[in-house]
Amino acid sequence: MNDYQIFELGDFTLQHGATLRGAKLAYQTYGTLAADRGNAVVYPTWYSGRHWDNEWLIGPGMALDPERYFIIVPNMLGNGLSSSPSNTPPPYDRARFPRVTVYDNVAAQHRLVTERFGIERLRLVTGWSMGAGQTYQWAVSHPDMVERIAPFCGSSRTSPHNKVFLEGVKAAITADAAFAGGWYREQPTTGLRAAARVYAGWGFSQAFYWDHLYRSLGYSSLEDFLVGFWEGFFLDGRDANNLLTMLWTWQNADVGLTPGFDGDTVAALRSIRARALVMPAEKDLYFPPEDEEWAVRHIPDAELRVIPGVWGHFAGHGSNPDDTRFIDAALRELLAA
Repeated sequence: MNDYQIFELGDFTLQHGATLRGAKLAYQTYGTLAADRGNAVVYPTWYSGRHWDNEWLIGPGMALDPERYFIIVPNMLGNGLSSSPSNTPPPYDRARFPRVTVYDNVAAQHRLVTERFGIERLRLVTGWSMGAGQTYQWAVSHPDMVERIAPFCGSSRTSPHNKVFLEGVKAAITADAAFAGGWYREQPTTGLRAAARVYAGWGFSQAFYWDHLYRSLGYSSLEDFLVGFWEGFFLDGRDANNLLTMLWTWQNADVGLTPGFDGDTVAALRSIRARALVMPAEKDLYFPPEDEEWAVRHIPDAELRVIPGVWGHFAGHGSNPDDTRFIDAALRELLAA
């Protein structure tokens, strides 16, 4: 998990005007870059995820096979490995860490891809959840560079309903007195545990809970799942300010805010030249299929392919082998096209 590399961004000016001095982008690569640099794939991380959390979709014999492709997994700004509230020196440390957009993340990743590796074309950009949002952004920011995109369980623009859900997560963290306005010395664990329980009602579908499918993950009861999986998830090396930084990025995600589009999301989607295979999950409560059906209508060369089943948003987490096979098969088909 500690095996990763750092790309020095230097003085990195963000979309909202702040400059992170000595900014860093953490990343990991899988496979070998071809001599013609034509086998590169970018696979960004998701809300609170780190590069190793993406490895379930990478491996021998899979679509993202390191024997065939050079897979770059950049860590999001704010995730604790790349520049984040938890690792940035004053004055932009902790509660003073600046606002970061999806556009900023992709701008940093583009520098990594072009400056570190000299890559001019990407065979594929793909990602889950916030990684899907970055996937859309790649296609809008760099339409001549990205050949294919496969965003799954994510969106090009955060919906109002999604923003409301995230307000609940934010409120749970900040309501803990130990949070101290973001200037805590120890993690506000009561707030993090509360946020985990808010999240628990959204990550998986109603049918998942009705069928007690948490038992297939090794949890003996509903309470065991809430504590063992969800609270454990939020307490596993995750920092409250980091979570709030990425939450703001998520809430304010919209490819229409890319410079040159003046907030016009439809125009931004129409500018995409990549072949797109968009995969929402059938019962995702964050990013329902009808939202992505709207996006697909505006992308010139796009297909909507719904991941069937009851695992909701976590169909894209690698938790369920059936969903993993579905996503892997779709990526294989897209890469062969």
